[in-house]
Amino acid sequence: MPSLYEIALTLIPGVGAVTARNLLEYFGDAEAVFKAGHSRLTAVPGVGNKTATGILSKDVLLRAEKELTFVDKYKIRILFYTSEEYPARLRNCYDAPVLLYYKGNADLNSRRVISIVGTRNATSYGKELTQQLVEALKQHDVLIISGLAYGIDGIAHRESVKNSIPTVGVVGHGLDRIYPAQHRPLAEKMLNNGGLLTEFPSGTNPDRENFPKRNRIVAGLADATIIVEAAVNGGALITAELANSYDRDVFAFPGRVNDEFSSGCNYLIKTNRAHLITGIRDVEYLMGWEVKSIPEEKKQLSLSLNLSAEEKKVAEILSVRGSVSVDELALEAGLPQSKLAVLLLSLEMQGVIAALPGKIYRLV
Repeated sequence: MPSLYEIALTLIPGVGAVTARNLLEYFGDAEAVFKAGHSRLTAVPGVGNKTATGILSKDVLLRAEKELTFVDKYKIRILFYTSEEYPARLRNCYDAPVLLYYKGNADLNSRRVISIVGTRNATSYGKELTQQLVEALKQHDVLIISGLAYGIDGIAHRESVKNSIPTVGVVGHGLDRIYPAQHRPLAEKMLNNGGLLTEFPSGTNPDRENFPKRNRIVAGLADATIIVEAAVNGGALITAELANSYDRDVFAFPGRVNDEFSSGCNYLIKTNRAHLITGIRDVEYLMGWEVKSIPEEKKQLSLSLNLSAEEKKVAEILSVRGSVSVDELALEAGLPQSKLAVLLLSLEMQGVIAALPGKIYRLV
């Protein structure tokens, strides 16, 4: 069975994702790796005598047989690096795992995939932001990825379940357990519309060193990673760095300068490692997502707010013209630039208009 050799390839002592892919490229498939001789194996870059001996040992295939029995019993799918089901976004990452264990029904190659991560010590501010973000993402038919940890991760999964959004938890252990154990009921609900994913075989404990490895999958699966709250030394910043290394978008919510669990987000923004966002509108704009046209009656409601005569004049121009540059607005409204700047800021703060790059404005 090909799956037996594919599993065995990931169980060879000292062989990581990069060396495993080198072996696949050299021999063509996993089975051929185990049928090659010692001299051919050591000709592969990164494979020495010790590794070659490990490949030829019967112990690796015996362990793989036990794992194959486990995945068959619990209906776990094996996603191998070369299979069509393997997440295409993740495959493009230089250190992608060659094999994933997946239990669930979500499409890992969904059109839109967003990772949401953050501190385990979520504040009320972080909880509220996560709830609002997930609820707003529903209209965009996304798959939401996170790490099933305490705090922001758990909230993201829970709100996804609540809003019937498919959500996948990437874990740092085998699928024979759930960590933290308190999230077992949540994990079971996620299996109905989402799933659980790992690169680790059964029997793997949730050891500390596994979580940075888990984080690269969280980052690699998604089009963008959103950091809600994070300390400067938190795992969420590792995920952000990995996402940047994969040339993926990273977004972060800002926080107060003296909040410990906003310090990481503020640092990412300050150092241009993340785009500052304040809500779904920013995500839509930065991702280039098309937003359903706002019904005319809703636009009229915006204009019925408690606006000054000059604010209404500017808003009415935008409702007719669509996106307009600040220079054109000044000419059409007959207002000086200094006065118009104050009006635009006021309208933006009230949520009536949105600022676009190039000093262009549009009605929200």
